[in-house]
Amino acid sequence: MVNKCLHMKKPSYAFIDASNLFYGGEKSLGWKIDYKKLIKYIREKYNVRKVFYYGGVELNGFIYSILDKKPIDLKKLLLYLNHKQSANQKNIQRVKFYLKLSEFGYILNLKPVKIFHEANGVITKKANCDVDMTFDLMKYLKEYSGVLILSGDGDFAIVIKYLIEIGKTVTILARGERTAREIKQLAGKNFRDFNYLRELIKF
Repeated sequence: MVNKCLHMKKPSYAFIDASNLFYGGEKSLGWKIDYKKLIKYIREKYNVRKVFYYGGVELNGFIYSILDKKPIDLKKLLLYLNHKQSANQKNIQRVKFYLKLSEFGYILNLKPVKIFHEANGVITKKANCDVDMTFDLMKYLKEYSGVLILSGDGDFAIVIKYLIEIGKTVTILARGERTAREIKQLAGKNFRDFNYLRELIKF
């Protein structure tokens, strides 16, 4: 008897580039996302088993290094921030938000925010997760039959092109106005405008 498991189709995975998809927050998007509804929609609509979320987090002096080979302990970070008088309430709320995402089932890949002080007094904050997301797209390559990529960043064009070439199904769910032309061209009919989900996943 042939083992049916050998013929079972691999699941799909979803990869969310928060800095691209949610850039500017609610003010930019124009509406508030219900992240519990979002992950439910993704799982049901695209047969997704795992949902990876990439974003930045400010540590405010909390000791952490990528060399630790472990993800940032958000519960310890929150405890640290709550006991630090100079901690920004916005940063505390961000950590609580990430903890809630984890409860909903998102797999978090968070990078410490780097703060740059320019000579003219301007402060710039960066937490580019493109490399991390690209690394995971390749790392889990053998585990999925298709991917749902929530980003319109043109930097992902090269990896998306490769995934399509090796037979993976690639669907792009991104904000039309923030999606690079080459990403739309690669996705073709598999491009979906995130803005159209407003009534389905708004808070």
